Amino acid sequence: MHVIELVQIEKHFQGQAVVHPLSLSIKEGEFLTLLGPSGCGKTTILRMIAGFEQPTKGQVWLAGQNVTEMPANKRDLNLVFQHYALFPHMTVEDNIAFGLKMKKMPRQLIKERVDEAVAMTQLTPLRERFPHQLSGGQQQRVAIARAIANKPKVLLLDEPLGALDLQLRKNLQSELKHLQRTLGITFVYVTHDQEEAMMLSDRIVIMNHGRVEQIGTPREIYAKPQTLFAATFVGENNVFSSPEGLFAVRPEKLIPQRESGARKSGVIEDVQYLGSVHKLLVQLDDEPMKVTIALDISDDHPWEVGERVGVNWNTKDEVIIGP
Repeated sequence: MHVIELVQIEKHFQGQAVVHPLSLSIKEGEFLTLLGPSGCGKTTILRMIAGFEQPTKGQVWLAGQNVTEMPANKRDLNLVFQHYALFPHMTVEDNIAFGLKMKKMPRQLIKERVDEAVAMTQLTPLRERFPHQLSGGQQQRVAIARAIANKPKVLLLDEPLGALDLQLRKNLQSELKHLQRTLGITFVYVTHDQEEAMMLSDRIVIMNHGRVEQIGTPREIYAKPQTLFAATFVGENNVFSSPEGLFAVRPEKLIPQRESGARKSGVIEDVQYLGSVHKLLVQLDDEPMKVTIALDISDDHPWEVGERVGVNWNTKDEVIIGP
């Protein structure tokens, strides 16, 4: 069952299209990510789903109901922002309970919802603290707990981990994925972080300049990019030209060897040791481009800067990406 249907939605600001015609169906219980660089239209799409922006054209459907004209506060969804938007004068518990009290829920039901939300977000020891007494990660947990306490059909998340440091962000990514699976709520997630999108998502929508470049699972997008932008935005890629058009080969599919019999040859410009892998950056002889070769750490050849090397690959690893 599709819980969200976007039907040919568009958004223009001052006559300029920031989201070009887009149709998208999002399944119940799905973790879908809108991925793209800043200004590509992904947050605008999220705001149209939430009801904070009105589509210039098209319709937004939620759980089989046309909600295009419905105010944001009437839609059965919640939005979590990058900046936590907590009430500074309220405790963790009161922040989480605020929306439930506004709905005039019975006191016992509010207590049950708050208890459940703080337990699921590991906030039980912190429930009497105020926002200024919490770390950034803890404050974001409160914002997420406040959203899930409402038990919405859909949770919209706009770069919720963008303000956190790398290690904390990775920890919360794992927690978010577990939380979504436990709750079974549809998550629509906005990020510019390719690795984050690949880790969290059931499906990814790659956006660029207000248009969809590709929709697919993380595996599909990595293995079979359909456009030049998708090929180079998600993960590293090497793009070659041929009489038939452009094709891409991932760094781990390139094979360094002796120059004799290799498809390409060049000079190693850099050797990067990255723990489990190391990379060679090779300036090709016949093209004004550098290619990246990713090698397993078990490769014990002592590659050196300035060394000449042949570059080969299997034809089956070529992915055609355009004319």
